[in-house]
Amino acid sequence: MLEVKGIIAPIITPMYDDESINFDEFRNQIDRLIASGIHGIFVFGTNGESYILSENEKLQVIQVAVEHTAGRVPVYVGTGLNGTRGTIRFSKKVEELGVDALSIITPSFAVASQDELYEHFKLVAEAVDLPIILYNIPARTGNMLAPETVGKLSEISNIVGIKDSSGNFDTILQYIEHTRNNEQFVVLSGNDSLILWTLLAGGAGAIAACSNVYPLTMVQIYEQFIAGDIQTSRQYQDSIRSFRNCFRFGNPNTIVKYAVAELGYPVGKARAPFNHLSEEGFEALREVIAENKNQGMQ
Repeated sequence: MLEVKGIIAPIITPMYDDESINFDEFRNQIDRLIASGIHGIFVFGTNGESYILSENEKLQVIQVAVEHTAGRVPVYVGTGLNGTRGTIRFSKKVEELGVDALSIITPSFAVASQDELYEHFKLVAEAVDLPIILYNIPARTGNMLAPETVGKLSEISNIVGIKDSSGNFDTILQYIEHTRNNEQFVVLSGNDSLILWTLLAGGAGAIAACSNVYPLTMVQIYEQFIAGDIQTSRQYQDSIRSFRNCFRFGNPNTIVKYAVAELGYPVGKARAPFNHLSEEGFEALREVIAENKNQGMQ
């Protein structure tokens, strides 16, 4: 069985200036992340821009990810769509490509009841054979997975975990409380500021956007914790604060992509219209990147 743990990178999707996908750089980013010790590659988390790519583009990216990763780390793929039928159809297609697990985000735009959300995830889980990681990000989708609902869903054999990007640590605590009797179910932080605290509370790690920028630093939050060195883990955790402070200038995944480009990788900008960063924001980001580089952050 897949053991979901550690720091999983929601890898960005590199693009050329014409917004076509740069597969060569995508492969390079996979190698870079794995060389830094990352514990998994997550294709089409928020940072992968799944919300704006076509299905054919997604399938091409997933195929390249599976082939190039070549079993070095697990490959997780976000396949959630707004409709249950569409999510099942796309998840089945992705399953055929040889990925290790699926991540299913809550439907968006229309408000769903907890009963509707439970039925949605239950039907998707019954339709596929792969492990499923639930994805809670209510600020983006408008739908929140209640802890009680997650507790019920954790009883389904191939629903094995949840990523919480609500930013509310109490939500993470309640997810852990409602699933702690199930040893196979894990809770992952989707907020990079809460990784250490999630681990201390009994979580299994994180799907961490900042790992696109500082993969080695993010990995060490987890590795030092596992080694029992909480103080050093805290130092690594604290070190990403200056970069995360740059998120006040715009869309976080847009800023993550700018940051990776600033490090010298030709990943391009996010696809329009989500590709703008003010001059003030860009200057602040450049200063932070330079300061962190001088401090040896990687």
